[in-house]
Amino acid sequence: MGRKAVTLYPGTQRLLSDMGERIQLARLRRKLSVDLVAERAGVSRSSVWAVERGSPSVSMGIYAQVLLAIGLDDDLSRIAADDELGRTLQDLDLPVRRRAPKRETGG
Repeated sequence: MGRKAVTLYPGTQRLLSDMGERIQLARLRRKLSVDLVAERAGVSRSSVWAVERGSPSVSMGIYAQVLLAIGLDDDLSRIAADDELGRTLQDLDLPVRRRAPKRETGG
């Protein structure tokens, strides 16, 4: 059973490729072999290579395991952490509280 092909927009593929390249450079700066990273991450060498190519068919879990193996797992917590647009949209959609009209007391 072969892997399902994932079709991405060119800009998205560039983002993944750039991320993979940065992961590879981080591994090389730490002087870690692909074999060692694969062993630490609990994945195959080909999975590490796929991550470093920015393959869209690799699961997010494998990306996370590879980042953990090279010591960059804290970077995952930064994804979508500062969502300015989302917070602005949320604030625009918040209901405005209004008080009910005061009841008139009969006198």
